[in-house]
Amino acid sequence: MFAIYKKELRSYFINAIGYVYVGVFLAAAALLCCYTTLGSQSYDTSTYFTMLIFAFIILIPLLTMKLFAEEKKLRTEQLLLTAPVSIWEMVLGKFLAAFTLFFGTVVVSCINFFPLYSYARAERANESYSVMHVGPVTAEILSCLIGIILIGAAFIAIGLFVSSLTENQLAAAVITVAIIAVMLVLDMVNQFIDVYAIRFVIDWISVMSRFGSFTGGMLDFSAILYYLSITGVFLLLTTRVYDKRRWG
Repeated sequence: MFAIYKKELRSYFINAIGYVYVGVFLAAAALLCCYTTLGSQSYDTSTYFTMLIFAFIILIPLLTMKLFAEEKKLRTEQLLLTAPVSIWEMVLGKFLAAFTLFFGTVVVSCINFFPLYSYARAERANESYSVMHVGPVTAEILSCLIGIILIGAAFIAIGLFVSSLTENQLAAAVITVAIIAVMLVLDMVNQFIDVYAIRFVIDWISVMSRFGSFTGGMLDFSAILYYLSITGVFLLLTTRVYDKRRWG
């Protein structure tokens, strides 16, 4: 598994896709932070994180579209299937490579919060400022970071599954974009539905409705389990696809 992980992680930077992903992610994160938090002169970061999740509609497919589709296009898929690794190890190796790049970029994007803390220190140093707590709420930032990392892992697993179904990277990207977009807009569509039973079901499966508790600085363990479940289910589906190909 580690060999597949290293190969896949290295491949992101052999061609331009890794650099494009990192550049677009960091640029989008910086612009969103300036627009939502710094621009509004507010310490509230919930809007920033919410909009960043919607940016995943484009960002995550950049990471996942090549994972298996490229293997099929280059006719190297059979080498993977005959390698001395299990299907699970093959799938996890590719998933962890994409997740590592995603996680590392999220961590680097945290530099956007440095101006908030610097400004807060300057305000606290001002003797005329009488409010006891001035500055961003660290618990809110940390909980939101955990939330978007879990959501990112779930979306990467979905993109990995889609990539396993086709050899066309563009098709894999478009289908992943569509699936992620639908999952994210369900919460907005739910506001226009009058039937309680339908609203309840949509609210239960909505990615964004479950993210609400993270923006309040709380860890919702049911939401954590939900995001991990999505990740696990789509990784399992991907292994089933390749189980059939190996023995079919």
